[in-house]
Amino acid sequence: MELISTKICKTSDIGVNDILFGGAMLSWLDEAGGIMASSVCCTSNMVTLKMEEVLFKEPVQVKQQIRIYGKVDRMGKTSISLLIEARRADLQNQTEVVVCSTKMVFVRIDEQGKPMPIKAC
Repeated sequence: MELISTKICKTSDIGVNDILFGGAMLSWLDEAGGIMASSVCCTSNMVTLKMEEVLFKEPVQVKQQIRIYGKVDRMGKTSISLLIEARRADLQNQTEVVVCSTKMVFVRIDEQGKPMPIKAC
């Protein structure tokens, strides 16, 4: 998998249980996936079609670093499927633990928001 993005969990990202709010993580995953889809498809005209089940495996606390990785799963005519994984980095031990993972689908759109073919870069 390829590193797409790195985030730091801030106090403003924390939910009622003193761990990262799931909605913040979903936003990070969507942003990172969009970055990768745009990069692979050589266009900024990509939109999120679907995020499959997200399993939150480990908590994230304030000051912890999250690294988001992605890999192309499938390339279609107008869409791209990505496998996305967020990992909590332990900077002292140089290790990572998977926090959550999902599969996302992005679609290339035209000026009217309609799907259009992805061109080769």
